[in-house]
Amino acid sequence: MARKAPVPLSHPGDREITRTITLEEHYASPAFLDGPGQRLKNQPRMTGRIGSGSMAEDLLDLGEKRIAEMDAAGIDVQVLSLTDPSVQQLDAAGAVKLAREANDYLAEAVRRYPRRFAGFATLPTAAPDIAADELERMVKEHGFKGGWINGHTRGCYLDDKFFWPILERADALKVPLCIHPTPPPAPVIEAYYSGFSPEVVNGFSRHGWGWHIETAVHVLRLILGGAFDQFPDLQIVIGHMGEALPFMMPRLDKGLSTNVTKLEHPVADYLRENVYYSFSGFNFIQTFLNLYLQVGADRILFSADYPYSSMAEARTFLENLPVSRADKNRIAHGNAERLLRL
Repeated sequence: MARKAPVPLSHPGDREITRTITLEEHYASPAFLDGPGQRLKNQPRMTGRIGSGSMAEDLLDLGEKRIAEMDAAGIDVQVLSLTDPSVQQLDAAGAVKLAREANDYLAEAVRRYPRRFAGFATLPTAAPDIAADELERMVKEHGFKGGWINGHTRGCYLDDKFFWPILERADALKVPLCIHPTPPPAPVIEAYYSGFSPEVVNGFSRHGWGWHIETAVHVLRLILGGAFDQFPDLQIVIGHMGEALPFMMPRLDKGLSTNVTKLEHPVADYLRENVYYSFSGFNFIQTFLNLYLQVGADRILFSADYPYSSMAEARTFLENLPVSRADKNRIAHGNAERLLRL
């Protein structure tokens, strides 16, 4: 029997956007909030949200309340991922245990609401072979759409061949790996970002600057380390309109030519052929236009960065993009459907 196409859930008045899929939407599991995510229990909800409560309440909610907010904003599907700092800063045993708990918690929500939620598997990168098996378990048994990695693993990056069993398995499964920012290693924070008030150091080293640059460095290390020459079909997803990489593409090709890198292709070619870029709350038209001009509509993915940013604001930004209807729908859902087989 032929499978019926999913019924679009977007606002019936929409004339341009036929479906919306967001790819950087976060959750937390109970065990995560009792461990690496404890600080979220006392963190207030996002500014502008209705009602009192903590960020933890929004992250734990994988039910009707979240879906009602999705409906109000015109979001059809959220692809969910464990929030920062995930499990990358834990030892191997702790990372494995917590990743499995978080993945099973999310799998239950996806089972309950298969038309509204999908999942990225939390990967315990400190144990690469186990992480590869966990990715396969979640993809094959629970229909997850890829793997989720929060930056470096205690100062080590995915270009280290120690981690390549994860890359190899993702390539074999034909699913992407998503790299989310995390604070730089402590020595980097001390050298680059210290000397100011705690509030300034936090913003400077994290969401204001540092973790975007940290993620850009991580992607460049993967490229320069030959990961995409080894696994040419492997796809990576990064957020925040490309973590400043699109702006630097021409400079990267000039300063890191193939004569220098000995890679099979120029650096920017990998950034255009092995990387996808999501919004992640970067609702800035100038930033979008630079990304659009550098990589084209086929490499851009819609996301809101919920609950840290507003779904409604992201949707409004999407509607007002100065691109064709076809490109708008590629960004809103088409690229995600192709990449994630949604």
